Amino acid sequence: MAVSFSLTSLSSTPPKPSSPPTMATLASFYSISSKTLPRFTFNPLSKHSTLTLLSKPPLTHLRSPPRKTIRSLFTGIVEEMGHVKHLGPSSDSGGGGFDMRIAASTVLDGVRLGDSIAVNGTCLTVTEFDASHFTVGLAPETLRKTSLVELEPGSPVNLERAVLPTSRMGGHFLQGHVDGTGEIVEMVPEEDSLWIKVKTRKEILKYVVPKGYIAVDGTSLTVVDVFDDEDCFNFMLVAYTQQKVVIPLKKVGQKVNLEVDILGKYVERLLTSGFVDSIKSK
Repeated sequence: MAVSFSLTSLSSTPPKPSSPPTMATLASFYSISSKTLPRFTFNPLSKHSTLTLLSKPPLTHLRSPPRKTIRSLFTGIVEEMGHVKHLGPSSDSGGGGFDMRIAASTVLDGVRLGDSIAVNGTCLTVTEFDASHFTVGLAPETLRKTSLVELEPGSPVNLERAVLPTSRMGGHFLQGHVDGTGEIVEMVPEEDSLWIKVKTRKEILKYVVPKGYIAVDGTSLTVVDVFDDEDCFNFMLVAYTQQKVVIPLKKVGQKVNLEVDILGKYVERLLTSGFVDSIKSK
């Protein structure tokens, strides 16, 4: 009876950088070191009793595949307010894009290049980061379709990392795909709460319902009333929320990003595609 086994050597883990990480060291530091455990093979049919040790070269370091923004989901529960430090043309976009550098702390915990962070409800990709800042790229289309065009150095912004499978769902599902913008037309305090009325296009308002969800600058909120004749809806911010999000810091006339509840879009699609009629005919 023969017993044979093979043992691969263990690859060493890349050393941690002692100085602030650069783009090159980050790429090396965050690569995955593959370790292979001993593999034993038992062969009861062999006539000879032999013990063989086979050695294989270590596996190469594997890099994580690039992430796609369509895989990112958010909850609308803002993790922190960051502040814009720089907003200007991107140095490597050939004059067609912009970079935004944001000071933050909470959302930098565990961040990696290519991660998605919602900035005022807009899903953006991290292109650079250090211990206290991160940078995202802004395409011209993003600036046209969102309220980010109004930002300037010093502006506060809502920040939220994409959820993990283990995250708690405190708000509602958001994609970070802004449907359009609205304009704040009214801000009225009532005791320690704040009423806010927003005007938007009919194409967006049709998905807004009383007591339904809507994301305003990435904040998951409950709609109170819809005013179809004014193309408006309103919501109320309690005292705690006012301290945690950027909406109360804005003024009447300023824009906010809006993302409607995606369930409404799916229902509309099913109704207009003939799906209901096909079910009835069966």
